[in-house]
Amino acid sequence: IYAEWAPNEKVAMESAVGASMAGARSMASMKHVGVNVAADPLMTFAYMKVNGGSVLVTADEPGMFSSQNEQDNRNYAKMGKMPMFEPADSQECVDMMKEAYEVSEKYGAVVIMRMVTRVCHSKSLVEIGERKEVGVKEWKKDPQRYVCLPAHARVMRVALEERTKQLAEYSETTKFNYAEMGGTKVGVIASGPSYYYAKEVWGEDASYLKLGFTNPLPAEKIKDFCSKVDTEEDDPYIEEFVQRMGIECHGKDTFPSYGEMTPNVLRKALYGEELPQVEYNKEKVIKRPPTFCAGCPHRGLFYRLGKRKDVMISGDIGCYTLATGAPYNAMDACICMGGSISMGHGAQQVFNRAGVKKKVITVLGDSTFFHTGVNSLINTVYNNSNTINIILDNRITGMTGHQQNPGTGFNVKGEAAPMINIEELVKAIGIKHVKVIDPNNLKEVDDAFDAF
Repeated sequence: IYAEWAPNEKVAMESAVGASMAGARSMASMKHVGVNVAADPLMTFAYMKVNGGSVLVTADEPGMFSSQNEQDNRNYAKMGKMPMFEPADSQECVDMMKEAYEVSEKYGAVVIMRMVTRVCHSKSLVEIGERKEVGVKEWKKDPQRYVCLPAHARVMRVALEERTKQLAEYSETTKFNYAEMGGTKVGVIASGPSYYYAKEVWGEDASYLKLGFTNPLPAEKIKDFCSKVDTEEDDPYIEEFVQRMGIECHGKDTFPSYGEMTPNVLRKALYGEELPQVEYNKEKVIKRPPTFCAGCPHRGLFYRLGKRKDVMISGDIGCYTLATGAPYNAMDACICMGGSISMGHGAQQVFNRAGVKKKVITVLGDSTFFHTGVNSLINTVYNNSNTINIILDNRITGMTGHQQNPGTGFNVKGEAAPMINIEELVKAIGIKHVKVIDPNNLKEVDDAFDAF
């Protein structure tokens, strides 16, 4: 197995596409918002017929514990007509991943493996079985297959529809979609860990249609199940499909439209009650928001930045969001990874044109700069912007995993790798005024701000 970190998800997806074309089985993995970055190559790759099997792992996060939105990436599978698996536990992660590569190569499709927080954060014993060695397939020059010109893509689009019909047949017969009949008063159609949550609430008093392969959904299997039960409780992605078939069911008219479908959420939505819990006075609980690590040099920078008046501070994903609250109060906006510089550029252009005497200061980290911040900085140079842009280089991917990045000097395997020099890089793209400081030296911080 060969593995690597990529600067961003788009690059990771494109690398996986190239590996698949060359005949190897490939995988790209990312959290849900990363798929937005990877969507450009992904949606076109969905048209192509893969050579080596290819899988995209998306880790969705109902409840937004560490994410800026709660998007449901099952909709990418539906939009791109890509086959999709949804494991509910560790064993299914193993079994479905093996099957995903088989499906990918049999049907020529890139496969989505849709994970959620609870499955990613859980562990259990698994049966792994015998290892199957798969060789690299031969690559043959085939522009009609691999070059997505409009003329080629239109032919691929027709083939995509035929592939979807074949996958719909697979959905009806796969072992990962099955019914468990119990009481027929309530019938639950569920995917992922919601299946276990529902069983915890209803147990043997309900019947369950467990869906592990969820695009395309098994229409006939759903119809058959619904004919045997009185009520269907499901999640929204499945609910809309069931309703389109003319079957009466309950979903978002019963359950919350956001957050995790935990057992307590199900109980409260259906019965208005929760399991007994320890009672305590919530007013006496002290709020403890996350904060910078002791000794972190970001502290000095944001301490002085928060003292600046008449500035707008455009921030980024990661540690920099911790500067939002007291005592720093040094973050005014944050939207996505790498977006601080380009968002700040847009705001500065408006202030300049409107005659508003306000300076925009943008802040992001080293790995975020390599991710997509460098593109934003190029845009700033190209459009003659006059923002102050700060790159906090702590030589690691801080809050989001401590991964290596192109500026650390090591790759994912711990091997020595070229260390990209940020100072030289920003000068090379046209930045004329560059100052390197130690943020623990507060005078240097102030002097740097005053210089611009």
